[in-house]
Amino acid sequence: MNITVSDDGERLDIFLARECEISRSKASILIKDGFVRVNSRITKPHYKVKVGETIEVILPNLEIKPESIPLNIVYEDKDLIVIDKPAGLVCHPTSKIRQGTLVNGLLSHTNMANIGSPDRPGIVHRLDKDTSGLLVCAKTDEAYLGLSSQMKKRQIERRYKAVVWGILEKEGEISLPIGRPEKGGTSMKVGGRRMREAMTQYKVLERFSQASFIEAKLFTGRTHQIRVHLSAISHPVIGDKVYGKRRKAPIERQALHSFYLSFLHPITEKQLTFESNLPEDIRNLLVLCLYSTDELRSTA
Repeated sequence: MNITVSDDGERLDIFLARECEISRSKASILIKDGFVRVNSRITKPHYKVKVGETIEVILPNLEIKPESIPLNIVYEDKDLIVIDKPAGLVCHPTSKIRQGTLVNGLLSHTNMANIGSPDRPGIVHRLDKDTSGLLVCAKTDEAYLGLSSQMKKRQIERRYKAVVWGILEKEGEISLPIGRPEKGGTSMKVGGRRMREAMTQYKVLERFSQASFIEAKLFTGRTHQIRVHLSAISHPVIGDKVYGKRRKAPIERQALHSFYLSFLHPITEKQLTFESNLPEDIRNLLVLCLYSTDELRSTA
């Protein structure tokens, strides 16, 4: 796997841990054992990366075994496939999870693009494990390059529905930079290390006595963006155990669903648009919100 550095000054072990989704200690071991080269040179974990450098990574045990996993296929042709992912399904293998992912299931169903990260064949964008909904994956290299280009240019439109704590204004925009916590870890925060601009727009679909049902639209694609932004304005997604963990919720995962996906087919140039119904657990949550204190409910 080759990674091109886009920012100066970060330690190599920290950079590698983030990009490969592994622990910093494992990244350090890989560097010390010679599995990582910077512009074809072996270096040390504390080396400060520079813009334009190529980081070559050889991750042991990268073989991904195809598995027969049920897939909700919304659309498929010879170039790409659109999946409606259930909550609880990890998108791709990591250093700790090698089986039971969407990629394992995809490889059992079809061939995927050969370029990109070896443990993420065909994965153009991701959904968190406990977020449900639509995502597109590339079956050919040409499709992967075309979809990745659209993603970088923010030409793939993604919309989400969520149930959040509290009463939100009818609509709004959250423009807060997102980065990594100073002490490290896999969670994100507003501000922090290596922060990057992030913008989310939302509108309220319905208000309840203690919650709001909203639609959110991404203009950037930062890790955990919607969850971080909503938590930052004190309206975390109900059921979010990371960014809203202090509140008990009648749902086992974050009430967040990717319901709308629209993009230009990278080969035919035809506009493709898909929508997904809310899953049962979020529908049940809305019923609970509706009937908990019905007299206080209002429509947005």
